[in-house]
Amino acid sequence: MADKPYVPPKVWTWESENGGQFSGINRPTAGARFDRDLPRGKHPFQLYSLATPNGVKVTILFEELLALGIKDAEYDAYIINIMDGDQFGSGFVGVNPNSKIPAMVDRSGDTEIPVFESGAMLLHLAEKFDAFIPKDAAKRAECLSWLFWQVGSGPFLGGGFGHFYAYAPEKFEYPIDRFAMEVKRQLDVLNQHLANNTYLCGDDYTIADMAIWPWYGALVDGKLYEAAEFLQVADYQHVVRWSKQIGEREAVQRGRMVNRAWGELSEQLRNRHDASDFELKTQDKLEATELS
Repeated sequence: MADKPYVPPKVWTWESENGGQFSGINRPTAGARFDRDLPRGKHPFQLYSLATPNGVKVTILFEELLALGIKDAEYDAYIINIMDGDQFGSGFVGVNPNSKIPAMVDRSGDTEIPVFESGAMLLHLAEKFDAFIPKDAAKRAECLSWLFWQVGSGPFLGGGFGHFYAYAPEKFEYPIDRFAMEVKRQLDVLNQHLANNTYLCGDDYTIADMAIWPWYGALVDGKLYEAAEFLQVADYQHVVRWSKQIGEREAVQRGRMVNRAWGELSEQLRNRHDASDFELKTQDKLEATELS
């Protein structure tokens, strides 16, 4: 604990240099900070994103739809570098006034439809193509319940635990302990449910799995915040089994690569315009996506 407890002021004011990994881009105001048009490709869907857990949800769904042979789900995906502040350009803000990735424009019909928030994008695409969402009313309700479980629970893992454990300029016991407890409770919720279910909705692989896996699958796989040992994630054996099963899907592996700009070069596809982009040699892939 700190030597002196923090006493909130009567009126909060923004200190621009408050430290932390994202302090250079975070502000208490919304809106565009500079003019920049978004690039446009030839496909019905234009995606502007980054391969963070929230971004990966949508590229996985696109790749799963294409794997089903749904050619109308073709998309162009352009990388948005959030550390450089790309999300504050006027074009991006025009699609997503919240300035968070991912953002998408559906131009498959007569009117262009901007969609933001990853959960909304999953639901929009699943309903549009009648895929990865159950038709039975009870199963559909279950799918949506788990989808929105992730929407509500994810911030405790990301902005809560992840921030104070991995990104905060100083480590304090109380917030780390508070959010670690909640994340472990969430893992237990998933573990108990998956003990009797192959996927979140029984035997059906749905958008609920695609929403939850990039966060909680990455966590139990040791790919998130380097916190696997700290949280003892191996104890959640049913979540581990589920995560491994999903991670072995070819469409999931492709989806993880899209808009990725870190890790092994062979696992990066910074901008995606065609299925053949995945087949390029590593150096060709890097050069092609940098020029896009």
